[in-house]
Amino acid sequence: MSVYTVLILSFIILVFAVKAAADLLNIKNISGEIPGEFKGFYDEDKYARAQSYLKTQTKFSLISGSFFLVAEIVFIVCGGFNFVDIFARSFGFGQILTGLIFAGVLLFALQILQIPFSVYSTFVIEEKFGFNKTTVKTFISDLIKGLLIGAVIGAAVFSIVLWFFEGFGKAAWVYAFLAVALFELFLTLIYPVTIMPLFNKFTPLEDGELKSSVENYAKAEGFKMKGLFKMDNSKRSSKSNAFFTGFGKFRRIVLFDTLIQKHSVDELTSVLAHEMGHFKLGHVRRQMIFGFINLAFMFFLLSLFINSSWLFEAFKMQDSSVYAGIIFFAFLYSPISLIAGIISSAISRKHEYEADSYAVTTYKKPQAMIDALKKLSVDNLSNLYPHAFKVFLQYSHPPVLERIKAIQINNKGE
Repeated sequence: MSVYTVLILSFIILVFAVKAAADLLNIKNISGEIPGEFKGFYDEDKYARAQSYLKTQTKFSLISGSFFLVAEIVFIVCGGFNFVDIFARSFGFGQILTGLIFAGVLLFALQILQIPFSVYSTFVIEEKFGFNKTTVKTFISDLIKGLLIGAVIGAAVFSIVLWFFEGFGKAAWVYAFLAVALFELFLTLIYPVTIMPLFNKFTPLEDGELKSSVENYAKAEGFKMKGLFKMDNSKRSSKSNAFFTGFGKFRRIVLFDTLIQKHSVDELTSVLAHEMGHFKLGHVRRQMIFGFINLAFMFFLLSLFINSSWLFEAFKMQDSSVYAGIIFFAFLYSPISLIAGIISSAISRKHEYEADSYAVTTYKKPQAMIDALKKLSVDNLSNLYPHAFKVFLQYSHPPVLERIKAIQINNKGE
């Protein structure tokens, strides 16, 4: 085994170990005491079920993660990438088509390996804790649609990147970055109206108190949107959420039907005021800019390593190629990706506090926002006491108790 193979394996193991340590610390941080803020929202049985849900999810994540870690190591050590490359080259196509076959075989194999774990998560764990509403038919349909859409989008992006790195020399990373960034913007624009409806039904929210409340608030805040929609999430899960999607005149507000069933008009309007706050405060734009900076940095580093002979040696390849270099670079980039994720999550947590403040300041009903956060946490069996390292590493939202405390401190006079 070459020193370069050891280096790549060390990166893979390091990233897994850091995430696993965060998960284990998170489990040890569980408290059996219901926080005072949640008295009347959680009873003893449901709170115990929330803790059991966290333990079960964490155990499953560690087992599945360990399986894929071992599979990756064995595949690399046994020269699996070279076998796939020999197969891809056997068709005699050009570099782009050969690269698509190479990447396609790898990703298809990964998807097949993930299916049993997805089945277990959906039909055993989520079912056990009362969340699953997905039928076998819906599961299979989602799987097929996801594979097809992922294949089309993935093939398009991979082909574009390959084309630039094959023929544009040192400036290839700039052109590849610009092309992928524009493609991402295009997807963001069309995703709400072309891809999302393939998986869920979106119906305009019917006239009534909720619609009037949200529209009046949006009008008062000068917030323009394409529409207010209800999504049939109840056909897959009993979990609740709400979100914005798209941008510009294509922005639309989406509420899970499960959310509407469980919350008051004031609570729902507060949640949507929070989401509007992200747009009004420029959070969406800032996160997008950060994402593009990270993307540009990634492509720049790719340009430095894509043709390195030692990279192909590390993966036991007989022949070098641009398409394989792109795949191998992803392993090399994994520690940097982890760091970028930490930075992105820290920025996101700050934005969540700001959006909470915006919602309670503009809608002027802090208790409604607090009650909404409590109900969402209870309905989704959220962990009320996440470990600080887990939050630092992966949480895009602050722990709910910290959000509630911040709202109360900033609205003492309410």
